Amino acid sequence: MTLVMCLPYAGAGAGVYRSWKALATDRARAVPIQLPGREEEFSRPRYTSFPECVADVTRRITEAAAGESFAVFGHSFGGLIAYEVTRHLCETGGPVPERLIVSGTRSPRYRGYAGLSDDDDEAVNRLTSDSARGFEALNNPELRAILLPTLRSDARLLEQYGDYRPEECDPLPVPLTALRGVSDTLATSEGVADWKTFTTKDYAEYEMPGGHLYLLDSMPELWRVIEEQL
Repeated sequence: MTLVMCLPYAGAGAGVYRSWKALATDRARAVPIQLPGREEEFSRPRYTSFPECVADVTRRITEAAAGESFAVFGHSFGGLIAYEVTRHLCETGGPVPERLIVSGTRSPRYRGYAGLSDDDDEAVNRLTSDSARGFEALNNPELRAILLPTLRSDARLLEQYGDYRPEECDPLPVPLTALRGVSDTLATSEGVADWKTFTTKDYAEYEMPGGHLYLLDSMPELWRVIEEQL
């Protein structure tokens, strides 16, 4: 069995992958990886730098794997972290994942991440224009007050990424799968297709119906694709 370490998108917690736990088979089992500042770790300080994020998520994944075979999956913000954790493991001699699976994430060569406005209404308008699905909770003032600080924190990490990762780097010796929603205007087809240059091993690419947060409407279908890749 392969453990699939699942990293959430910006503002979300590990709970977004909870439904995958019931879909476990002898082939694969989902292991949602929590990030601080959300859900049961709401009181823990959020990451303030990309190196801090990569180091801590690497620790969390390594501890969760506990010596077993694993793959790493991440969507959007989580996909970029998944890539950097995989690179960190390869460079430091840590346990290397069986496969890296990135979803709704353009390759590291495609930068241009922008932060969120300090004005709540402007921030919400930006998020809902980027993705018509997935941010309905921001219409609730109480939930907005909880979620926006985490979204802003994650956006600041993405802003730092250009300083953290050089545009040109050696491809990874790890098989890689890239997925996107066919209507995604953030993770464009060009930006996602460029992932093929980031591995020396097997590469696969899939498009699924929907936009940037297509996975929310296709969780069982997406899990089947992931399982087939292992």
